[in-house]
Amino acid sequence: MRKRIWKRIVLWTVSVFAVLVMVLAVHIYIVTRPKPMDAHTRAMARIDIQQPITQADGQRITTWLYQQKGIDRVLVNPGTSIVIFTFFPIRTTASQVVSDFKADLPYKALRFIPTQAGLQNGCPVASTSVTFKVYSFFKHLF
Repeated sequence: MRKRIWKRIVLWTVSVFAVLVMVLAVHIYIVTRPKPMDAHTRAMARIDIQQPITQADGQRITTWLYQQKGIDRVLVNPGTSIVIFTFFPIRTTASQVVSDFKADLPYKALRFIPTQAGLQNGCPVASTSVTFKVYSFFKHLF
């Protein structure tokens, strides 16, 4: 009798675990598949300014960027001369914003675009996490 109860417990535990793994796999698949751009899609871009800037320059850059069409948020770090901004890709592009930035403001600027190796090394946790391994497994299946 006791052996039968243990078998049921083990069977239920394995079954629940298998169902939870399947739910996780479906969730990962749904969340990571590409989605078409819509009015709520946001993208992020970075501008590296090739000269030192002050806090006043940072305020001027922030004000200018917020006046541009499609810009959502702006962060300027005068210490590193880096500008990060989010935008709506349906309304503008990062390349357009950067070219307008170079034309309208007196700063030597360059849009930062990471290399392929930089993209792969972007998150050190992602390549070693269990979730990433499960995602990679299912990505190769579909």
